[in-house]
Amino acid sequence: MSLVPSATETLTAWGVEPVACTRFCERPDLLHVGGTKNPDIDAIAGLAPDLVVVDREENRREDAEALTAVGLELVVLDVRSLDRLHDELSVLAEAVGVSAPDPVADSYPSLGLRAFVPIWRRPWMTIGGDTFGSSMLRRLGVENVFADATDDYPTLELDAAAALAPDVVLVPSEPYVFTDEHLDELASIARPVRVDGQDLFWWGARTADALDRLHRSLRDAAG
Repeated sequence: MSLVPSATETLTAWGVEPVACTRFCERPDLLHVGGTKNPDIDAIAGLAPDLVVVDREENRREDAEALTAVGLELVVLDVRSLDRLHDELSVLAEAVGVSAPDPVADSYPSLGLRAFVPIWRRPWMTIGGDTFGSSMLRRLGVENVFADATDDYPTLELDAAAALAPDVVLVPSEPYVFTDEHLDELASIARPVRVDGQDLFWWGARTADALDRLHRSLRDAAG
């Protein structure tokens, strides 16, 4: 069972079908057992899975402890950067009895861009440097202008983003759905460029192709 959308997608790509997942995993054909932050512990225990996959950032400690308390075995991942991805996926692969995946490419031609990445509105939020999304940008030669933020997901005023003079505003398709009117608002900071939020923030089987897709779309933005 997987309580992590990225892990659900990855397991499926490996030919391993979870018995259930969260409602955020985009698998309407599978049984849902709540969300990533509010899983139904009783429902999960009733299914008696061999393993439950959780992630330190995606899921809450108290839910992991509750699952352990009812006797379930957890695979606890901590995917916070591309540098850790291969090792974490190897842990998952070993747990489900499949071959470890190949690591993603070490480098890409640097895009030489400075970017602001809004992920929420009211309040405005962005990503700090110690996040998977920021590590994806670094691999592509894109500097996150909030990389030095002390919080992983800081709140901010748009004036603060403008003061950092980004070259582009990368507008992901999730977790927040930004409208064209929102893009007009963000255009006061820098040119907005829509990107696939799953490619930027989801890790796992998609990552190698996601990096290629992001590089192509941002290369066009870089001119």
